[in-house]
Amino acid sequence: MQFRHGVLAAALVGASGLGLHSAAAQTPAPAAALSRIGHIVVIFEENRSFDNMFGLFPGANGLAAAGDAAVQIDRDGKPYQYLPPPMLTYSSPPKIDDRFPTQLPNAPFPIDRYVPRNIATGDPVHRFYQEQEQINGGKMNKFAAVSNAGGLVMGYYDFAGTVQWRLASEYTLADNVFHTAFGGSMLNHSFFVCLCAFRWPEAPKDAAGIVARLDANGAMLTDGQVSPDGDVINTARSVFLHAPADAKPDLLVPPQTMPHIGDRLDARGISWAWYSGGYDDAMAGRTNEKFEYHHQPLAFFADLAPGTPAQRAHLKDAVDLYDDIAADRLPHIVFYKPIAKLNLHPGYTDLESGDAHIGDIVARLQKTSAYNDMLIIVTYDENGGLWDHVAPPKRDRWGPGTRVPLIAIGPTVKRGYVDHTQYELSSVLKTIEDRFGLAPLNDIDAKASNLTALLQ
Repeated sequence: MQFRHGVLAAALVGASGLGLHSAAAQTPAPAAALSRIGHIVVIFEENRSFDNMFGLFPGANGLAAAGDAAVQIDRDGKPYQYLPPPMLTYSSPPKIDDRFPTQLPNAPFPIDRYVPRNIATGDPVHRFYQEQEQINGGKMNKFAAVSNAGGLVMGYYDFAGTVQWRLASEYTLADNVFHTAFGGSMLNHSFFVCLCAFRWPEAPKDAAGIVARLDANGAMLTDGQVSPDGDVINTARSVFLHAPADAKPDLLVPPQTMPHIGDRLDARGISWAWYSGGYDDAMAGRTNEKFEYHHQPLAFFADLAPGTPAQRAHLKDAVDLYDDIAADRLPHIVFYKPIAKLNLHPGYTDLESGDAHIGDIVARLQKTSAYNDMLIIVTYDENGGLWDHVAPPKRDRWGPGTRVPLIAIGPTVKRGYVDHTQYELSSVLKTIEDRFGLAPLNDIDAKASNLTALLQ
């Protein structure tokens, strides 16, 4: 596939001048490197594929290697002459986004040629069954056909000059990381803390949009929050944490009791917290349109129910994160979920606001004494329905899904490095487990690679 976009050509020409090293040129750090880490901070962002943000990054497996995956086909298997028009998905009804040309070539295209990075685009569908259709057995060629956002899914950004590009250039960018489960934020957040789907076997089958229906071959007939066998696969809210309007408990996910990463950390006496922007307001019942309830996976668990000592100790607001950084009292493990307007999610926010916020948080962390033994991980929960050219490996019925960015920052991280090691987001949990001697949650993290290859 030939790309004619000048920005891509320029990136390829300049790749050799940035001094970046690839994984093939360096040997992995020994496991002992992990022992030098005392604090791990995960900044968990939203809904971006690797190619969407870093497809032009020098030394990475990016757009230049897209090949046949760059050519999208329709539902009948025929290549499009032009991409379907990008759509404004938040209008009612959805309408064509006239900021883009109506006849975009059937190829990846630069979004920021038409819509700057500080302006939001539409929000492509990102759900459990749909992503599997889009991946199309690894051909990666049905993203436009299955999306509600049309050709927008094939867009990418020239991300040079951003905070994350700078951090990726200075430290390590991993270019072979796949989100752990097919679909959207709901399932990928539950997998991020328990490597499992939440269970709701008694979900009301007669309520619209709750339980999905499949045909005899397992293809989706009607979508829903819950699979026919009772697994929560798409956006839902907890009986413990939900908007005041969501008052019917039979339409809320019941308390969960399976093991999670917090349990493992508690058992070893390792301090930890999940900080989330807007959490205190949500707990107080103050509606905030910028707070996403399904981005709070640990709030679904019975042992972290509101009012329990564990909830007060471990589930905190972003304000507490700022205070703990300023007071130099960070726990050993930090999970941070920015409020929606700062999480880079397509549709309801832009790229530059969240990118600047990452820069602010990282700069604050670097001023703490804990930074001396800190590993900061900036990554994304899932691809947000956005195309990527690399076929994910096959693991089980759950995934993994499409490739996402991961940036590692810290004194023990290799500098100017692109890590091609195959990871899943479960590798983040694996790294925590291996560093602090935690038992794996299940077979997924037991078999996952940890992140020692990007350490020095």
